[in-house]
Amino acid sequence: MSVPESIRRYAHLDVLVLTASIWFLAKFVRYVFPPLFGPFQDSYGVSNATLGAAFTGFMLVYATMQFPSGVLADRLGSVTVITSGALVAAVAALALVVDSPFVVLIGAMLVMGGGTGAHKTVAVRLLSQAYPARTGRALGVLDTFGAFGGVIAPAAVVAVAGLSFAFGERWRAIFLGAGVVGLALAVTFRVRVPRRVPAETDRAAATGLGPGAIGQYATLFRDWRFSVFALVTVLFSFTYNGLVAFAPLYLTQEAGLAPATASLLYSALFLASLVQLVTGDLSDRVGTLPLIVGTLALASTALVGFVSLTGTGGPILLGSALVAAGVGAHGFRPVRGAYLMAAIPDDVAGGGLGIVRTFLMGGGAIAPTIVGTLSETAGFRPAFWLLTASVVSATVLAVGLWVLEADRGRTGGR
Repeated sequence: MSVPESIRRYAHLDVLVLTASIWFLAKFVRYVFPPLFGPFQDSYGVSNATLGAAFTGFMLVYATMQFPSGVLADRLGSVTVITSGALVAAVAALALVVDSPFVVLIGAMLVMGGGTGAHKTVAVRLLSQAYPARTGRALGVLDTFGAFGGVIAPAAVVAVAGLSFAFGERWRAIFLGAGVVGLALAVTFRVRVPRRVPAETDRAAATGLGPGAIGQYATLFRDWRFSVFALVTVLFSFTYNGLVAFAPLYLTQEAGLAPATASLLYSALFLASLVQLVTGDLSDRVGTLPLIVGTLALASTALVGFVSLTGTGGPILLGSALVAAGVGAHGFRPVRGAYLMAAIPDDVAGGGLGIVRTFLMGGGAIAPTIVGTLSETAGFRPAFWLLTASVVSATVLAVGLWVLEADRGRTGGR
């Protein structure tokens, strides 16, 4: 019996759906921690600075995994690396199901950082090869799925508050669900994706880890345009990770909103990720740099308004500014990936993207510690002004890059 044309037309999308679903779970696991800072303080009696440092540890391990996971994908293939990372993260989540001391929480966070850190760099490589004509659109779907992990995470924290859980604190039920779903996705990905991806889209690259390979990756930064854009991504990542780590506490402690309202606005920040479907598709049509400048400019303007309105604006104004910042920030992400994949040679795509993501995630990883410490020494508003200054700087650099690129195009590269 023949398969209907309507089914065959969409059958190849299971690679995208499974890859994006694992990314959804990875982002859910990451962004469920900030809404749990309050329950963690109740359970363990720790400070904002301690929780910020713990989240920084998660993000540093995540950042550290970007380059080696990309290089391993160049050598072993994307399917092997993505499957392994999903399994590691799922097992670490299950370790938090039973009542345990704070050191176990820290250890599980670090392992989850490593497991989830093996995904994004490799996923971008896989999808750019599997959907070469629609890379921006595929990455837009990937990032939108991931951002919805942030939408669901605070809702999950609110939902489990009304449950009874036999193994200890109610929040542990979240990690039981995440672990079970993670195991199921890892197995399904490993079984189905190799059947769908042609051998040439997942084969090991010829360069790999041989002599001089690291130097080959490093030579990417000899191009000043590549280096400037890498700095743009680092500054953006610092702002984004600092914002998403402490937005719930900022809204309750500094803006004076109720926890339920803060959770709703935090979810809205991630709901704005739907814009990625638009910006990712547009980058395939009109180019990346105009969209990069536009999205960063929107995020910068919105954050200025958000911090300025604190203490005077109500939930609607604060929420509107936060959502606008989310539109700009989320809109930037798939375009960033499309720009980088176009700039990096195919034979070092995994490791090259891994180097950039190591820098940008490293810059983002230190943000929670800095924001958490500043919030207790100088206050939340100075800390968020620092985040605002960082994204404004990224916007200025992106504008300069766009102008110079346009001038270079007019002069034929002379």
